[in-house]
Amino acid sequence: MLIELDNVNKSYPIGDTGFSKKVLDGISMKISKGETLSIMGPSGSGKSTLLNIIGTLDTPDNGNIIYGEKSLNGLSEKELTNFRNQKIGFIFQMHHLLPQCSVLENILIPTLPLVNKALKEESHSRAVKLIKDVGLWDQKDMLPGRLSGGECQRVAVIRAMINKPQILLADEPTGSLDRENAQSITSLLLQMNKDYETSLIVVTHSQEIGSKMGTSYNLIDGKIEQLK
Repeated sequence: MLIELDNVNKSYPIGDTGFSKKVLDGISMKISKGETLSIMGPSGSGKSTLLNIIGTLDTPDNGNIIYGEKSLNGLSEKELTNFRNQKIGFIFQMHHLLPQCSVLENILIPTLPLVNKALKEESHSRAVKLIKDVGLWDQKDMLPGRLSGGECQRVAVIRAMINKPQILLADEPTGSLDRENAQSITSLLLQMNKDYETSLIVVTHSQEIGSKMGTSYNLIDGKIEQLK
């Protein structure tokens, strides 16, 4: 088992009322290496919160998150940052590419903390291969402003994969794209899952995308249920 969530709870305060809203209520789930799964549910149901907790961008009020056999509870922010950079790739609805950096430079941003020369060279070679794999080699020196929305999102996928993460987390990765580009990005994510055995977790409103994942969950009123 790669990831296990055990009775995870999360609440947020409601303004200055002194009350809070429980977004996640006793969430327990297990995710295997190389698995693909979707998390669906209505807006405001806590899908992004759950994804952020899985990715250690947010912390639960209580409950346990286990990667492999290691509990992440109690790790320092520095330790969590290192863990995220080494183990997790993130893709969001907006690509968040730096406008002043080229395609290749954007992809290599997650490798900047590397100090080992051999690792840096390996990362550069991997970036070149990935760029070619997704058909963007001719655009490698272009700035994001000269790319289409679908091309920018492909760059974001490659950037998320550059450190060979064990887990790829995608939060509405096709939400800003038309249907054709949405299908292209979904196919790319599934190809990355297949080629690199990276566990893929996708938050989506799209039934079409959700149906292409091996396992689907529905999150509503803080509770999660497995659909398939």
